[in-house]
Amino acid sequence: MNECKKIICCLLILFCCGQLYAQKSVTPNLSFIDTALLSSNTHKKVRIQDIEVVGTKKTKIYIVYREIHFKKGDSLAVKDLYKEMEQARFQVYNTTLFNEVKFELVAVDAYNIKITVRLQERWYLYPVPQFQLVDRNFNEWWKTYNHSLNRVNYGIKLVHYNLSGRRDQLRVYLINGYTRNISVSYNAPYSNNALTKGFTIGAGYNQKRELPYKTSYRDSLLFYPVDSATIAKSEFIYKSWHVSAGYSIRRGLFKKHQFNASYSRISVPDEVIDKKYNPNYFKDSVTSKGIFDINYVQTYSNVNNSSYPLTGETWFLGIQKRGLGFTGGVNMLLLEAGYNKYIDMGKNWYSTIQINGKLKLPFDQAYINQRGLGYGDNYLRGLEYYVIDGVGTALAKYTLRKKLISFNIPFPFIPKLLNKIPITVFAKTYGDVGYAYTKQKYITLLNNRLLYSGGFGIDILTLYDINLRFEYSFNQLGQNGLFLHNQSGF
Repeated sequence: MNECKKIICCLLILFCCGQLYAQKSVTPNLSFIDTALLSSNTHKKVRIQDIEVVGTKKTKIYIVYREIHFKKGDSLAVKDLYKEMEQARFQVYNTTLFNEVKFELVAVDAYNIKITVRLQERWYLYPVPQFQLVDRNFNEWWKTYNHSLNRVNYGIKLVHYNLSGRRDQLRVYLINGYTRNISVSYNAPYSNNALTKGFTIGAGYNQKRELPYKTSYRDSLLFYPVDSATIAKSEFIYKSWHVSAGYSIRRGLFKKHQFNASYSRISVPDEVIDKKYNPNYFKDSVTSKGIFDINYVQTYSNVNNSSYPLTGETWFLGIQKRGLGFTGGVNMLLLEAGYNKYIDMGKNWYSTIQINGKLKLPFDQAYINQRGLGYGDNYLRGLEYYVIDGVGTALAKYTLRKKLISFNIPFPFIPKLLNKIPITVFAKTYGDVGYAYTKQKYITLLNNRLLYSGGFGIDILTLYDINLRFEYSFNQLGQNGLFLHNQSGF
């Protein structure tokens, strides 16, 4: 149980730091001034005399106003003022443009109020050196591949998260090493005067020294070439390029419609589609394949923090068509849906319910369309070492969290941009259930059977939505271990 001791030690260190740096005089995110003037008016409405935004330098002020569901001249019920202000603050913060968002309400008289929105902008331009693992997660790189430095990428990622002040993002990737990636994309979510429509464009070129050509019976990826000792020195064997474009509609605050289309071209070695490896890779006897994708997704999000939600709910419905036909080759129709509920249970206890399901038609799919559980965020905690292929998947997760401590560490070096580093620590326990269906000829150890896992851990949240997760998990195979995950807002 050495891993458990590590978690407890980390927790104790953070708690001691919190006691050392805790600042009881921290300004609340919502403040009400002279509200005694409204005390005799609790069942009536007050008029918003003015809304002032303070602290924007790069961001256009109308982007802030766009996220506030009330405006100058509107009337609000006195009994609902706290709820309305809190909702507006959540929406402005969830733009991810600001480190701090504070709403200040001043009662002018018994019938009028003024609202001031005080903001601290983030640093938007990041020329960030890159040192990336090519494996699916940290544990796989560390244990399965013996933390080999040959399995890393290096280079630079240049990102501007607020290029014109309208929350538009420009990304340029120049990556070399184990793989090679050159790509550029631009996302403008507010491209019209009404701030309801947006677009995305992108293109890129990718090369790899190895590629997964099949999944083993024990649910691990098999790679070509099979001689891993020579991979780091080998030629790039996988080559692809892509272009994409998208269009989005977001008329209100919570719902968004996204339409995307892309074309990619993939080339693999002749041996990959041979009988010795996987003739079902493309489901065609070709080594180069052009793939056309078109998809539509409707999303809903109303949470207190889009990066680490504690209250609210989100859901999405999506449909994707791959290929121009309906059967054979890479042709596929994908239907996907997900629902997440975040519940405040009081006294700093929170629970989360997450449900996701996918269905791919027809069931007889090419290998590159067989990805089920174990990719991205679609995995069971405790089964990180496995990939479970399937044309139909279901996944349900439950998490119970307790907020342990929250404090700020003073950072006096660049006070105009950043004057403190926030730290929040949660303890948690969790349980996951999943299922991946595939046709009998593709069956492995873990698909077509009920999967379950559980565990406990700690989450550490800090600046720019960085989230470090230390999780000690158990699975139905009798395995257990410490898993490290991280999420970054930049």
